[in-house]
Amino acid sequence: MNDEDGRIALGGAGPHLGNRLLATLPPGDLDLLLPHAERVVLPLRKVLFEPGDDVSHAYFPAAGTVLSLVGTMSDGRAAELALVGCEGALGGLISAGDKPAFARAMVQVAGQALRLEAARLEEAKAASATLRDIIHRFTDALLAQVLQSVACSALHSVEERACRRLLEVHDRSLSDELPLTQEHFAELLGVQRTTVTRVVADLAAAGAIEARRGRIIVTRRARLSRGACECHAVVRRHCELVAPGLYPDPPGDDN
Repeated sequence: MNDEDGRIALGGAGPHLGNRLLATLPPGDLDLLLPHAERVVLPLRKVLFEPGDDVSHAYFPAAGTVLSLVGTMSDGRAAELALVGCEGALGGLISAGDKPAFARAMVQVAGQALRLEAARLEEAKAASATLRDIIHRFTDALLAQVLQSVACSALHSVEERACRRLLEVHDRSLSDELPLTQEHFAELLGVQRTTVTRVVADLAAAGAIEARRGRIIVTRRARLSRGACECHAVVRRHCELVAPGLYPDPPGDDN
């Protein structure tokens, strides 16, 4: 199946489409969710909800699909707060749904997801202690990512933050080709496009990436890792502590 961006949506194995949070659940708990879920294709940059919108659905990204939480300002500026891929879900996880969203949720890497009404998710949580526990563990890891982003933005250089963001998208994507325009990348980092143009050129000169129209291709992940701040490793380590097995397996490193 192809999405509107022309990318083949890779779903992963099994009825949970490779979503690791769902894959941790025993069959009886999955039966509380999957009969009520629908498989959807999420096009690149699709907005799932805006600040103030009632959150009526939860989205469980398939393997390779990446969603982004973005903080927006009244003057139109925006910055990325967190990423979610096959390790978790977005929408109504804690609030029971039908509550106003605080941030924008959008599609960072196109692909498939399972969409479930928030009310159905709440019913399943009420019936399953196992589901409640894994959602609480994932939301703990997600909160850690958001909190670390605050410190990262205040204390680390734009070069370090750019490497961190590229690693985080690469972790969750099934491809070395990341659908990031320089304009969008600048928005996610909360900096001017001219700044990102310089950073991308420097990373390309170092052999870490290739920049193409509408794409950034990771060519030497190890070089990105050396350029990134500590935040990527800190967040990953915390996720592995509180929710073992959820964080995607790292792509093979190089030199």
